[in-house]
Amino acid sequence: MQKTTAVGLAALIATYFLGGMSARHEIFPWPQLSALRKMVGGEKPAAPSRYTFDDKERLIGDESKTLVNCPTQTDRTAVLLILGQSNAANDGGQRHRSDYGARVVNAFDKRCYIAASPLLGSTDTKGEYWTLLANNLIASGQYDSVILAPLAYSGSEVARWATGGDINPVLVDTVKELRDSGYRITSVLWVQGEKDLVIGTTAEAYQERFMSMVDTLRQDGVEAPVYISIASKCLEPSNGGFKEHIPDNAIVRAQLALSKSGHGIREGVNSDELLDGEDRYDDCHIGGTGAEKVSRAWMNLLRGDVYLESSR
Repeated sequence: MQKTTAVGLAALIATYFLGGMSARHEIFPWPQLSALRKMVGGEKPAAPSRYTFDDKERLIGDESKTLVNCPTQTDRTAVLLILGQSNAANDGGQRHRSDYGARVVNAFDKRCYIAASPLLGSTDTKGEYWTLLANNLIASGQYDSVILAPLAYSGSEVARWATGGDINPVLVDTVKELRDSGYRITSVLWVQGEKDLVIGTTAEAYQERFMSMVDTLRQDGVEAPVYISIASKCLEPSNGGFKEHIPDNAIVRAQLALSKSGHGIREGVNSDELLDGEDRYDDCHIGGTGAEKVSRAWMNLLRGDVYLESSR
């Protein structure tokens, strides 16, 4: 009896470890048993959501959006192409919506929606400050309408935007969609750099890859100034960053050099210097007070911007 019990226990232990190894390494019989379970029980249905994403997790649908006719562009219309990583995407700590109805729109896929966080075209579903910027631009009296065309990917390094990168073709498509909608981009706003600091991109490599992206824009007929933010600060490992920030770093040096290089490139908002610890809700991403600061800084830049077709 004891021998039978011992043999049974040994077999049970062996089966347990075999199952564990099979599941861990995806070897027989785990994949087959897993597939059989799905066939019999079916996949657990995903919880319903108002949001739709593409294969790169970019927000491409939101049931709460209000579809409107796209405003006609005049000389008092700002058309802003917004590019970069999480601090240009829907990762803000405060949501905003148009204070002016269909005078501030989110242009996406040749359609226009009354602007409201989160914006279609970028990753994630939190807040953003571009809608606040648009409200401020109209309130200033400088513009009658603002078209927001965001294309921002959380955690994206500059290489992905350069020729050969996976985002570059999406950039080309976005520019074409705006052109087909009758829009001429008036300013390109670039907010990116934190990821490249973490992965150790050199200043030379950053400049080369950024210029490759700018060349893509120019080849596709975008003559608008490209504003490059001074952005490299994203702290804490939970955000993929460092514990402390060194202001004088390779990415900042590259961004400053690019802003003085001509080619229609201008210095954008220096969020590294502008924002305090209280302005970032998680030591990286921009919260409510930070949104007020950066939107005001962008407004001051764009209000004084006289559109130039050639490099200054």
